Amino acid sequence: MAKQIHVVRQEPGRWAGKLPGETKPVFAGIATQREAIQQANRFALSHGGSEVVIHGTNGRIRETNTIGKRDPFPPRG
Repeated sequence: MAKQIHVVRQEPGRWAGKLPGETKPVFAGIATQREAIQQANRFALSHGGSEVVIHGTNGRIRETNTIGKRDPFPPRG
């Protein structure tokens, strides 16, 4: 199980999914960030769950989502 998968901008207009410490992306060449997030969610589910870390166009972390496993820190309310 991968602990995290990062959705990052690969090149202008393209998005990729990378695992921490790996040089090759898990998937690449996705046209939109939305499609890349969906691909990352499918990857997380197929590998027993993980955290999807979404980076903005500036490279900074924009959002994180826990997919396919119990969230250890669920929101209150």
